[in-house]
Amino acid sequence: MLSKRLIACLDVRDGKLAKSVKFVDTRDIGDPVEKARAYYLDGLDELVFYDITASSDRRNIMLDVVEAVAEQVFIPLSVGGGVRSVADATDLRLAGAEKINVNSAAVQRPALIAECANAIGNQNVVLSMDIRRVDVSDACPSGYEIVINGGRTPVGRDALAWALEGERLGAGELVVNAIDADGTRDGYELRLTALLAEAVRIPVIASGGAGRPEHLYDALTAGKADAALVASMVHYGDYKVSELKQYLHDRGVKMRMCW
Repeated sequence: MLSKRLIACLDVRDGKLAKSVKFVDTRDIGDPVEKARAYYLDGLDELVFYDITASSDRRNIMLDVVEAVAEQVFIPLSVGGGVRSVADATDLRLAGAEKINVNSAAVQRPALIAECANAIGNQNVVLSMDIRRVDVSDACPSGYEIVINGGRTPVGRDALAWALEGERLGAGELVVNAIDADGTRDGYELRLTALLAEAVRIPVIASGGAGRPEHLYDALTAGKADAALVASMVHYGDYKVSELKQYLHDRGVKMRMCW
């Protein structure tokens, strides 16, 4: 049985760490490089870096910030936001990213997933999906819809169908960003996470809504996720990475323990 992972997410806007609630009311809350190093030293398994306005601003990721973070952490670093081509993915890898996240551009041109997978390997391509609840319809039979451009643009694409297509095209991992839970600290969207985890054969990362240690436990057990992504609960100092991993370990979740 593979160990579960604890992943911290750094949403970065204009070079500063930012946090929002349900993808709106975004506020600057600190230095991403300082946070990244602190989490790494406290036993974090993996780090995700999102340039949250790169897609909506139609620009490339700020590579200097990626390089600065990569110089401070020696755990897998996954980077996304504005990845539109193999060249973008290659630039990120050269800047220090181990994995690249594709999102909006992949929805608009799904072949991007296969192109990146062929160039840098399936295991290094992560399909990040921003998802909101909607009424069940012919277009969205799962009751979940894909939204792009940082949660600004609904596209009428069913989330379950997109997850399966992303896996078929070569994505090695899925990040399930539940917009309705994002930043609320009320818990992950367990029904959505389990729905996708049961449907695909690649690892699924639960994202959006973590506020207490039990939320992580729920995501990794009832939600059937392979990893839990946290942001607010560590960014604001409510919990330390080591405390969360110890809690999960004590509850019987297999974690990578390094102390």
